Amino acid sequence: MDRRTLLAGLAATGLPSAVSWAQASGLELGPETPFTFDSLIERARRSAAAAYVAPPRPAPDVLERIDYDAHGKLRYRTDMALWGRPQQDERRFPVTFFHLGRYFQKPVRMHVLESGKAREIVYREDYFDMPADSPAKQLPKGAGFAGFRFQEPVDGKLDWKKNDWVAFLGASYFRAIGELYQYGLSARGLMIDAAVGTPEEFPDFTHVWLEQGKNAHSVRVYALLDSPSVAGAYRFDMQRDKAVTMEVDSRLFVRKPVKRFGIAPLTSMYWFSETAKPTAADWRPEVHDSDGLAIWTGAGERIWRPLNNPAHTIASAFGDTNPKGFGLLQRDRLFDHYQDGVYYERRPSLWIEPLGDWGEGAVQLVEIPTDDEIHDNIVAMWVPARPAVAGQVVDLSYKMHWLADEPYPTPLGRCVATRLGNGGQPGRPRPKGVRKFMVEFRGGPLASLPFGVRPQPVLTASRGEFSYVMTEAVPNDVPGHWRAQFDLTVTGAEPVEMRCYLKAGDQTLTETWAYQYHPV
Repeated sequence: MDRRTLLAGLAATGLPSAVSWAQASGLELGPETPFTFDSLIERARRSAAAAYVAPPRPAPDVLERIDYDAHGKLRYRTDMALWGRPQQDERRFPVTFFHLGRYFQKPVRMHVLESGKAREIVYREDYFDMPADSPAKQLPKGAGFAGFRFQEPVDGKLDWKKNDWVAFLGASYFRAIGELYQYGLSARGLMIDAAVGTPEEFPDFTHVWLEQGKNAHSVRVYALLDSPSVAGAYRFDMQRDKAVTMEVDSRLFVRKPVKRFGIAPLTSMYWFSETAKPTAADWRPEVHDSDGLAIWTGAGERIWRPLNNPAHTIASAFGDTNPKGFGLLQRDRLFDHYQDGVYYERRPSLWIEPLGDWGEGAVQLVEIPTDDEIHDNIVAMWVPARPAVAGQVVDLSYKMHWLADEPYPTPLGRCVATRLGNGGQPGRPRPKGVRKFMVEFRGGPLASLPFGVRPQPVLTASRGEFSYVMTEAVPNDVPGHWRAQFDLTVTGAEPVEMRCYLKAGDQTLTETWAYQYHPV
């Protein structure tokens, strides 16, 4: 019986099983084994108690020859997608797989899961369309996959390049589209020792199990994480609705001490924006996947930290207890601010919502210098106050919101722009060591201020002195759009931590602008 006949027969008998669909797609499956999340947790615990063994790299010399161009020509056949389906079956999100290559050399063992039984999906060369002279043809049998992605049909068709909404590829990296149908920043399972003066450790998702979700819009993914310092078990319940949400449950077992234990880490790119741009560095007005870090503290304060592209790596910490959430956001949604066909104005924002008490710790932001848009140079994560030590067990759950905006936006006015310039007054010599700041806020109570009421800025700085402090309504966008203007005089090259919000009498009108200024 050919695959088309088998598919027709399955459809005629009702909704087919996940394994039947896999077999109908022509996938080769390994033997059946029992699987539960508890068994995955126990496997991670045993792994952490043993010496670390790095994932194998099949034929490294061959993988090195599968460079960026060669890898781009290895296209998974959509007719062999896991859970590929007839047009009328709207309950399945097909899965296609990424090939190994120079930049993705560690194979991830993929499994299809149904009713507590798992079967491994065995790699075969014929799953991929590949040129006759591709180095991939020289890989050994069963070499493995680099990652996977969930796809969705458009007009009943799959496009290997356009129709995916979640992708897991490389170490423990994964990403999803937002409601504007565009990829942007990424997330990771765990971040270990980023920017601590020693080489960063990149944990791997070494094994993955794929399962249908509880409804027509959901899927479930289990993953085993392993690294020299940590082993862990993850469960992702992913919902494809307005955008993408993921409920993440994890249990981590620490093998050896970790200096910076990054929970729910986010990775993005910020090159420049209206805040600061090197002269003629690029033809576009702005280039970034995210423009700020938003924090909703356990005490209820809303903080907006505009991102920087610093001259050297900088780590900032925002101490908190049981935070309500944090995220890297793309607030600027105007095409004219980018002028680029790669759709920076559509890049998703990603918000982390803790589930349960996370205790004491800090939202930490790491900013790394970059001179191009090809490098991810921004990291945000939660770091517990308690150091990670050998033998420690960490249980954490959280929800990830891949949206155009925050899932729980503040009712206060929000910061929408930060602009820097030379200090002093027009028509007079500009003094050295003085910078002028224009911080714009829009919305919330600002839109309903009584006529004649002018909001007042509340300013603080870790050092330096303020002058020429004032507020004014932004022309052509009133009511509800105000800017705070002030000069900062400071000496020395150490960063200056600044905060600003607007108030009227005793009423707080806006979130808190928290900026790190690097004097030049």
